[in-house]
Amino acid sequence: MKHISRTLIALGLAQALLVTPVQAQAPLELALQVVGELAQVNGQALACQELKIAARAKSLMITHAPKTARFGDAYEVGTQQSYSAQVNGTAACPDSTALTKRLDALVQRLQTALPATLSESK
Repeated sequence: MKHISRTLIALGLAQALLVTPVQAQAPLELALQVVGELAQVNGQALACQELKIAARAKSLMITHAPKTARFGDAYEVGTQQSYSAQVNGTAACPDSTALTKRLDALVQRLQTALPATLSESK
């Protein structure tokens, strides 16, 4: 009887280990998507000389995103692409109010996808 219960426990643990990475993937992808959107605002703000908005975007990135190459690269690449698209495109720069509204909308999504730790928010 003990052998059967040990086997059932082992099978339950194995199943939990197999399910966890699949479930964890969705939050990771959501977090990377939000970081990409933050990078777009940052790149556009830099290209449009909205330096206060760009500084706020960078601060949000530092506060919320994990300090990993994957998140850093997503932010850097997204910023460069957005900057280049704005500089090389024909569209006029949005005004600071529009960029601020986009950034404000991202704050809530950032807090949900990548909650800042207490030590990071100080």
